[in-house]
Amino acid sequence: MAEECPFCRIIAGEVPSEIVYRDEDFVAFRDIEPQAPKHLIIIPKFHVASLAQLTEQQQGVVGGLVILARSLAEAEGIDRSGYRVIINCGPEGGQVVPHLHLHLIGGRRLSDQLG
Repeated sequence: MAEECPFCRIIAGEVPSEIVYRDEDFVAFRDIEPQAPKHLIIIPKFHVASLAQLTEQQQGVVGGLVILARSLAEAEGIDRSGYRVIINCGPEGGQVVPHLHLHLIGGRRLSDQLG
């Protein structure tokens, strides 16, 4: 756990959040500044700062994030209407929290514009 990382602190239960899923590898919770009616953050339980820091030995993490996103989209009722999954990487890529995470966004028609 990175002491200053807000997502690590959520995993440890030190920061309150609306957790919607937790298992031995991942945690998912509602974004505190949602961009759509459904906006979840999905994170691995181990700390890695970004996609750029993943090693070849950790390559299954991204697959796990995406498969969990699909499952949570179904649980949130947005699997049929459509949703977006986003992984931002680095400051210019829009990453705000330095802990690898995936955004699951849906519940309304999303813009075709990505930036």
